[in-house]
Amino acid sequence: MIQKPTACLALADGTIFYGFGFGATGETTAELCFNTAMTGYQEIMTDPSYAGQIVTFTFPHIGNTGVNPDDDETADPVACGMVVKWDPTEPSSWRATENLTTWLSRRNRIGIGGVDTRRLTRAIRQQGAPHVALAHDPDGNFDIESLVAKARAFQGLEGLDLAKDVTCAQSYRWDEMRWAWPEGYKPQTEPKHKVVAIDYGAKRNILRCLASAGCDVTVLPATATAADVLALNPDGVFLSNGPGDPAATGAYAVPTIKGVLEADLPVFGICLGHQMLALALGAKTIKMNHGHHGANHPVKDYETGKVEITSMNHGFTVDSQSLPAGVTETHVSLFDGSNCGIRVSDRPVFSVQYHPEASPGPQDSYYLFERFTQAMRSRAPAVS
Repeated sequence: MIQKPTACLALADGTIFYGFGFGATGETTAELCFNTAMTGYQEIMTDPSYAGQIVTFTFPHIGNTGVNPDDDETADPVACGMVVKWDPTEPSSWRATENLTTWLSRRNRIGIGGVDTRRLTRAIRQQGAPHVALAHDPDGNFDIESLVAKARAFQGLEGLDLAKDVTCAQSYRWDEMRWAWPEGYKPQTEPKHKVVAIDYGAKRNILRCLASAGCDVTVLPATATAADVLALNPDGVFLSNGPGDPAATGAYAVPTIKGVLEADLPVFGICLGHQMLALALGAKTIKMNHGHHGANHPVKDYETGKVEITSMNHGFTVDSQSLPAGVTETHVSLFDGSNCGIRVSDRPVFSVQYHPEASPGPQDSYYLFERFTQAMRSRAPAVS
């Protein structure tokens, strides 16, 4: 007996993929991207940078290590849904506290299995990230015309400010450091540098890396002004990752960043923070065809000649041709030559497109946090 499909993925061009649903039931619309990482599906689903997106996982074994609270990058999943080749199995890991299907259902996120993810990935690479509608109905009843219409009606991420949807509601302090055996997460008890982190959708592990590097971190919402930042008398300012179009978020973030730059403070940005720093310095950003999403992206550091294996998650990029005088391109993707890092020539201001905290190298990129603390070390310490 052939089992009736219980999930459906409808692309805006009318292409339909049927499969078997897991997690929550219902419908959702989003941009569809693919991620090539072999591990980290829980971190991917809870990464705020995936707001407004459904993730196709090219690696087939998704769910086999379950989920646990330690691996959440934020309190709840932010990605709208997931597409996988094989249905999730029962977890086989001593760290698992829950299976993926139950976790998704409890967090109101839809999954679809049994999809030819290689075919879907090829389509995304060739045609660009499509707008889609994903539906899960245990009875297998789908209104295909309606789903295609909803996919076509999705406005897309270009011009969309999503940082305001995922940022913190109010400021807070962070002192938790990176996980280490056997203690797990320990607090930073002897910070040496006072850092303000502006939260455009910050991952917890970025904040942990800052704490591990010796920072006393105060996190401010995305809408914080330069006056809000400077009132805390920081040694340095960190600009976090986040979702959406950097130009849209930049409408309120760029003036803040310009105010921080005028104060001549060390500044370090990652992902969306990198893009908005570039905007504040006078460069431009552009939408990519299908973006970079994975944990195996080679990036060359022009200043050392070294190649780092990096984790990436972005659908927009800094236009390197628009970088103004005094701003140097420091890193570049060896996949497509797109910009992956900048620095200001005469000040301790720099940023990277990739995610050094994700540690795919595993330690290839941690030096960036140390570079940030080294820049702050030349200033009088603000921590009393």
